[in-house]
Order: sequence, then structure tokens, then C-alpha cells
Amino acid sequence: HVQLVESGGGSVQAGGSLRLSCAASGSAASSLYMAWFRQAPGKEREGVAAIRTGGGATYYADSAKGRFTISRDNAKATLYLQMNSLKPEDTAMYYCAADRSVASPLATRDYEFWGQGTQVTVS
Repeated sequence: HVQLVESGGGSVQAGGSLRLSCAASGSAASSLYMAWFRQAPGKEREGVAAIRTGGGATYYADSAKGRFTISRDNAKATLYLQMNSLKPEDTAMYYCAADRSVASPLATRDYEFWGQGTQVTVS
């Protein structure tokens, strides 16, 4: 049974910080790639950050560079997204995703496993 469960979302003022967590179980726990995506109302889902185990390569959308940090605790099978200097335009539902192999780490279409999302609101 594959499961990704996000937590850590909430409401924060502009300039504040949040840390999102994603606990993986089942097949998702051994996925080579894990990533964070977000979707704002009326917009398409977009990649925010991704990480590859075995070397720890990371990938960031331009909007996330310098403000967000993705990390993964393999022992706990948990993915994190530290978000600093948050802006109102960061407001969205944030989703965790995982897959064994992806061609484009920030491409929505490449991921098989998805969580239910956690809401982030920046005012």
C-alpha cells in the first residue's frame, strides 16, 4: 500500500517560514525521486523542488531558489520542504510526490505517487 502524507501547512504572514513534511510508506518510501508540487486556485500544478537519493541531487523552480530547501531523511522515509521568506504568491495547496524514475524531476506528469496535499496560506 503506497501512501504519502503531508503535514506542516498553515497560515503565515509574508516574510514568515513554514516547514512541510511528507511521510512515505509502502513503495513510495523507496522511491528514488521525491518532490514538492503546488497548485494555486485556477492554476496548473507546478513543481517546486525535487530531490534524488543516492547523491542527494536537488532541483528547484526559479520561484523557490534561495528561499526553499528540500531535504529527505531516508531513515524516517520523510521528505521536508523548508520555506523561508514566504510571499503571498506562495499561497497554494502543496503536494508531495514520489517515483522510482523520472525524466524531469519537476514535471508533474513524471510522478506516479501523490499525497493529498497540505494548504499553505501567506497573507
